[in-house]
Amino acid sequence: MIVIIFLVEDDPEGGYVARAIGESIFTQADTIAELKTLAQDAVQCHYPDQQERPKPIRLHSVHDEVIASNSHAAAHNEDL
Repeated sequence: MIVIIFLVEDDPEGGYVARAIGESIFTQADTIAELKTLAQDAVQCHYPDQQERPKPIRLHSVHDEVIASNSHAAAHNEDL
């Protein structure tokens, strides 16, 4: 069984983007529910032959959060 995995990330302009690992498949949507449907459609278009189509489709959500590395140190230095 072939499995296809999409990396799902927040779109900086709003919504979500999904890129298939190892395939030239990309889609984007405003909601996760819409993204699921569009990912299915994209896979069906990329693999028109149902026998060759990957099953299942996995959506791996990636949430990138940036935090300051020195916030604790700065607060500590202010106490000195």
